[in-house]
Amino acid sequence: MAEASNQRIAYYNGDYLPEGEIRIPFRDRGFLYGDGVFDMTRTFNGKIFKIREHIERLYRSLKALRIDAGLMPEQMIEISREVLDRNSHFLDESTDYWVAQRISRGLAAVGDEGWDQEGATVIVECLPLPLQARATYYRDGLDLVLSPVRRTAPDALTPRAKTLNYLNLINANMAAPGSGENAYTVLLDVNGNLCEGLGANIFLVKDDVCLTPREQFVLPGVSRACAIELAEKLGFRVVEKDLDLYDAYNADEMFLTSTSLCIVPAKSFCGATIGDGCIPGPVTKKLTDAYIDLVDFDYVAQYLRHLE
Repeated sequence: MAEASNQRIAYYNGDYLPEGEIRIPFRDRGFLYGDGVFDMTRTFNGKIFKIREHIERLYRSLKALRIDAGLMPEQMIEISREVLDRNSHFLDESTDYWVAQRISRGLAAVGDEGWDQEGATVIVECLPLPLQARATYYRDGLDLVLSPVRRTAPDALTPRAKTLNYLNLINANMAAPGSGENAYTVLLDVNGNLCEGLGANIFLVKDDVCLTPREQFVLPGVSRACAIELAEKLGFRVVEKDLDLYDAYNADEMFLTSTSLCIVPAKSFCGATIGDGCIPGPVTKKLTDAYIDLVDFDYVAQYLRHLE
């Protein structure tokens, strides 16, 4: 099938198709029940970042849910690179992609619908990053707001697997009080400790020590791991521990990490200014500069260019 030059191309169950031509059966378990997993890396200046680490996490999620993708990790990496290559002509210096792998358990079919599919549904796609919508985060810092909705408990559904079922986080975001364009939702875990942001890990800095919630209660982000490694290389101590609201209100700095945000500073927590209000704080700035060196691309400048 000829590829549409004006449409992004995605991988769907063995084929590379224009996005608009992909049709998922309505009895797919991902649609019916959120029964599946996904992962996302991103590009920097069109180059894919830590694809192997993201695919390794994807396969840990698959194993936790006992889903067989029907592909080996190396094949998933190869497909992801191919999808990016087929969409690279849409990129310029002002844009970059998420590169996402989405896998459901497959069809909950009756058997007489005529759908010819066995096993998992596998989609790999490129999605433009929302750089313009998030550009003010890097100029002004995030205003972190606390949701009354708690993060799902690990003994109910482990947050360490990146599943298609995002209702807990969606409900938490809808219930969070808004406070302007830079508001970003943070959840507590079932014990009342800081957990994670909406698709992002949270860090506190106190007396030049970087503090972050324990992995048991959060998704172990690849960018989180990068921040920990960079902090230790810079000589900062990193401690994973339970952090409560007292810790948050007394932090010198706070920042979030995620695939798209990388490292982004926070300005306030529940309306209270964090530290002296400097954006970014000195430790966050050193970590951000180290992250920029690691990826060999100034992602902060890329975000800020969208404000010009």
